[in-house]
Amino acid sequence: MTGRDWASLAAAGLVIHLALALPDAPVPGGQAWLRVAPELPLILLALPLSGRIGRIATAVLLVLLTAQKTADWAMNAALGRPFNVLADLPLLAPGAELARETLGLSGLLAGLAATLALGAAAGAALWWATGQWSRHPLPPAMAIGLAAAGGAFTATALAGAAWAGNGPYAAARLALFQQTARDLRQMRALAARDELAGTAGLLAAIDRDVLVIFVESYGRASFDVPFHADRHRATLEQAQPRLAQAGLAMRSGFLVAPTQGGQSWLSHATLANGLWIADQTRYRTALVSGRQGLFHHARQAGFRTAAVMPAITRPWPEAATMGFDHILAAGDLGYRGLPFNWVTMPDQFTLAATDRLLRDRTGPPHLFAQVALISSHAPWVPAARLLDWNRLGNGAVFDAMARAGDPPEVVWRDRDRVRHAYRDAVDYSLRTVLDYARLHAADPPLMIVLGDHQAVPWVAGQDVPDVPVHLIGPPHLVDRAASWGLAPGLVPPIGHEALPMDQMRNLILRGFGTLPPHR
Repeated sequence: MTGRDWASLAAAGLVIHLALALPDAPVPGGQAWLRVAPELPLILLALPLSGRIGRIATAVLLVLLTAQKTADWAMNAALGRPFNVLADLPLLAPGAELARETLGLSGLLAGLAATLALGAAAGAALWWATGQWSRHPLPPAMAIGLAAAGGAFTATALAGAAWAGNGPYAAARLALFQQTARDLRQMRALAARDELAGTAGLLAAIDRDVLVIFVESYGRASFDVPFHADRHRATLEQAQPRLAQAGLAMRSGFLVAPTQGGQSWLSHATLANGLWIADQTRYRTALVSGRQGLFHHARQAGFRTAAVMPAITRPWPEAATMGFDHILAAGDLGYRGLPFNWVTMPDQFTLAATDRLLRDRTGPPHLFAQVALISSHAPWVPAARLLDWNRLGNGAVFDAMARAGDPPEVVWRDRDRVRHAYRDAVDYSLRTVLDYARLHAADPPLMIVLGDHQAVPWVAGQDVPDVPVHLIGPPHLVDRAASWGLAPGLVPPIGHEALPMDQMRNLILRGFGTLPPHR
């Protein structure tokens, strides 16, 4: 072979190495690329012996491996978990919509073009690399060396060395696929079993409206990470004595959410159904199971049920299975102001619309509503401010805020600016909810306020799935939750243990019913 041939083989070997060494999650530094996969010498040895079919099979497998690892890397960066092909394909469309709102249409198109170009380049590079090794017969010394290296790497990998290659990774992805299929069968069985189905007296102790308020991206970082906690704990600590003086009781704790970084609907469904719904397959299974969720039970207990969902801008047919009598999407809430990028309206307007459309009426039946607040949803700019509740009108009063500041495509170039924007957005949402509680203290609803999920780890500053939960309302109802492990006040103690979110449905149904507490 000529010197040029040796150079081509070296370059081709490097390309194949990069595909094998590609990390499936963000890794500090570049050490992942220095790991030699035990498959590399075996692949290089086999290519000259396997013919055209072997080359095609090897190239296809390497392209699929690269695509899967890239998807895993992106999903780990965004949601703290690997990509699940069975569960996550439906997320592509909403993910693209969020990217468009965050980066702009030009940014989205540029990202798609770059993704396609990189994919095509990777495929072409791997096809070229496998071709280089398949067309050159190896000198005996090189073949012996590759065989020895492959055997040594494989032996040490089996012994647990740090350079263990893609075999365990592929096995884990296959196991995830199989586990998802098993979960689907298990989910059907769990959804069919409901210990509270047909039980009388659930929620019978509640004598007023109930609002289950999800605060977008409100996570445990607001208490444990100093950058966020210094701001958010102060907001809660300042509000606590004011609410107590107004006659309200408060209890707080943490819940383990089924998702991080996004997919709020999984937390909504987990709480409502009392089932652990951590992916889209489980979500779809729960929807069609006929299971009686929290809002079905509330309807049976005589409440008017509703969902106030300012993020819903398109048809939402699955809501028909969730137990809601009324569904108020973005277009139903009367907002005529400018959107805050992806956020259709500020949280204060959402809560005011809940009053205007659902709560400003006298007499039974009382309301039992899910309210999703979205001002703390990415991209977190521009920031809204709390206004006098009597000034909101049709929302045009917020227009100056919606026009203020740099657009997301500018802010998101600087991670520190993104973290500051997130901290400000969550603080606005907390101040709005707490002021809403103060506003109604004379005749308070029972408010169950919780985060839907933690923000992505690089924004939150920690990689845990816990979210806060607060009960705010009249003492005779809030005190019934003492057995849930919630601490008095708005700020749970440091290290407070988190309850799985799927326990909340039964705790609410039993805790505010005439049944004895479940032991």
